[in-house]
Amino acid sequence: MKLNKSDPQIAKLIEKEKERQETCLEMIPSENHSSPAVREALGSILTDKYAEGYPGKRYYAGLEFYDKIEILCQERAKKLFGVPFVNVQPYSGSPANQAVYFAVCQPGDTIMGMSLPHGGHLTHGWKVNFSAKFYNSAQYGVDEKSGLIDFEKMEQLAKEAKPKIIFCGATAYPRIFEWEKFAKIAESVGAYLVADIAHIAGLVVSGVHPSPVSFADVVTTTTHKTLRGPRGAMIMATEKGLKKDPELPQKINKAIFPGLQGGPHENNIAAIAVCLKEASSPSFKKYGKQIIKNSKALAEELLVRGFNLVTGGTDNHLILIDLRNKKISGKEAQIRLEKAGITVNKNTIPFDPNPPFEPSGIRLGTPAITTRGMKEKEMKIIAEWIDKVIVDEKSISKVRQEIKKFCRKFPLP
Repeated sequence: MKLNKSDPQIAKLIEKEKERQETCLEMIPSENHSSPAVREALGSILTDKYAEGYPGKRYYAGLEFYDKIEILCQERAKKLFGVPFVNVQPYSGSPANQAVYFAVCQPGDTIMGMSLPHGGHLTHGWKVNFSAKFYNSAQYGVDEKSGLIDFEKMEQLAKEAKPKIIFCGATAYPRIFEWEKFAKIAESVGAYLVADIAHIAGLVVSGVHPSPVSFADVVTTTTHKTLRGPRGAMIMATEKGLKKDPELPQKINKAIFPGLQGGPHENNIAAIAVCLKEASSPSFKKYGKQIIKNSKALAEELLVRGFNLVTGGTDNHLILIDLRNKKISGKEAQIRLEKAGITVNKNTIPFDPNPPFEPSGIRLGTPAITTRGMKEKEMKIIAEWIDKVIVDEKSISKVRQEIKKFCRKFPLP
């Protein structure tokens, strides 16, 4: 029985959300539009069974084809990222990072990661997260003037704290990650280096951002964002990591199951396998390059219009805007832009004088609008709309109608 017959209320709400996405510009950099093939696998009959354990060593019967799907997903990931080991079972990015801590640390060990207000992630040791409650957390950040990671201070902190593990990667850092510098610091204190590439995985496999695989011991990533798959995650061990600790794969597997999770979501794993196949295609490489072109074009146009960009621009898929010179908060800017049909998120900026729920900045990016086929010339139009709405609240209604018309030219996948 189809959904619109069995549950018309939910069916209607899903249709409304589809309409919203079709008529709006999704510009939160951690979001994207997955392909119909990914969504088909995600909504498949694979959702109906438990598959506790790993291929060849399950706790239930009837998993012949589930094993084949998970192995195929693993092999595609290993080939795409150039790693010898991958676990594709994490439910999402935060559980994946949690599993890495469980694999190589003991409660009370010192860990190190980028501060959340400076662009890092909750699971990299921020004070309200499990990663700071179970472990002793040391946090590095960016230089106040440049907005770039302060490696000199980070190195000093690492030598003082002597962490067991160092996380690198971020949620709001618009520049290239210098993996080699992270690796030298980690090696100098004998720490595991974990590269969290959740935001930039699609850029890495497209060749438009350097890969951390030669420098990190472990790589974690989500499978949505720039990778354009379902909401899931992977944990990869590198050749370097295996040389440091040959038992790393077993430790990671045990941390996921039975350490933190029960049965994996095999429908999700099938959808991840589909997105990995898509990401290995020449067209995806072009897509990754276009994300960067669009991001740079949008940044340049915003700079022309007097916006203050953290670090002065971008090298990747996202832009972080300091709105203080525009005399508007990040929260108010988010509200105005959403009313106009442009979805961004309020965001703290480094050394933000305002609290997290009334921050000074907004974060926006180009992955989803690039998926819809928009290019550099469309970025100029979008920058003009952003400027209009932030400068003049009265322009919202007119801009909303223009965006609805504009979006018809760029259908969802």
